[in-house]
Amino acid sequence: MASDSLRGDDVLHALPANSTSRDVLDALSRMIEEQGLKVGDRLPPEVEIARQLGIGRAKVREALTSWQNMGIVTRNKKAGTRLAAEVSSNAIHLPVTLKLEAESLLRTHAVRRPLELETARLAAQQANDKQRLLIEARAAELMAVFQAGEDWRVADYKFHAAVHLACGNPLFGELIQQIQQGFNEVYEAPFGQPHLGAATIPLHAPLAEAIVAGDEVEAERLMGEIMDMVEAEIRQVMETQNV
Repeated sequence: MASDSLRGDDVLHALPANSTSRDVLDALSRMIEEQGLKVGDRLPPEVEIARQLGIGRAKVREALTSWQNMGIVTRNKKAGTRLAAEVSSNAIHLPVTLKLEAESLLRTHAVRRPLELETARLAAQQANDKQRLLIEARAAELMAVFQAGEDWRVADYKFHAAVHLACGNPLFGELIQQIQQGFNEVYEAPFGQPHLGAATIPLHAPLAEAIVAGDEVEAERLMGEIMDMVEAEIRQVMETQNV
């Protein structure tokens, strides 16, 4: 049965004044594991977390909102903030903060995958001439940056944004951005690897070609291959860290 109280008064330790949202969530992760909290258990109120950590309440609210967007907690005024996902290092031999990061990334990726596949298919079906030219240009820009050995993340974002725009339904892009935002606000570089997914970049050129050619089946297949490769890389990093 879920409990409504933590054992002890001060279960968190003060953080430096310049702490980030990730620092706040790392502290909460350790607290949750040490206290043995389970799904359904309630976390301390924002004001109490802020007091114990010695930081502003706004920073706590920002951090917890990120967790809410990732499906780790639920929040409402009457029930407070409650765990919606397991926060424990017991299942695999990883530090709890790294395990939580990996599970959060896999969770958001699983939701994003079908949206990206359908977006690619619809873009191949719906894109007008101007949108096709933009997709070609964004793909060329991405490949040029990647082949030059530069940071390709912004170019990759612009390419996918062009595909989302071409699908004819703005909700797809908005939903995908919302899903990723919660994770990216905390984990700017997953596992400390800012270029996670680099192996998928060469596939973006044929993906653009398929969309421009109106080949819905090939566009969806290539997007699926890209998403599968990213998931496989996440799991491989988990296994490496586990070792």
